[in-house]
Amino acid sequence: MEAVGQLRVRVYTSRAQLPVMGATVVVTSRGESGRTKLVSIQTTDSSGSIQPVELPAPIPMESTQPQNTSHPFSVCDVWAEHPGFAMLVVEGVQIFPGVETYQAMELSPLSEGESSLVEISVRDTPPQNL
Repeated sequence: MEAVGQLRVRVYTSRAQLPVMGATVVVTSRGESGRTKLVSIQTTDSSGSIQPVELPAPIPMESTQPQNTSHPFSVCDVWAEHPGFAMLVVEGVQIFPGVETYQAMELSPLSEGESSLVEISVRDTPPQNL
């Protein structure tokens, strides 16, 4: 049995955090067999946000047992792309049961003629030491 956590994503550009409308945001999870599972594909609204995505997370009581060596969270990956910006991939986003996780994604503008699929920035989120 699993609990559920929520993921909210906001895509923006520059230090002024200007929203990027129309960006494609993809959320994937890692299956038990190591395969990637598509969870959500959405387009950002005028505020640069997508609708919340519900993701499975471990039941809190199970992760606090002394014999359990697993983390008290599940993990997903999020990527965002929009023409004119470098694609951004954030790996290892942690989803806790009953908690709303907020993932901010800052896209970097490309120079004229560059492709968003060639310039990719990957950020890995290391697990929290709980």
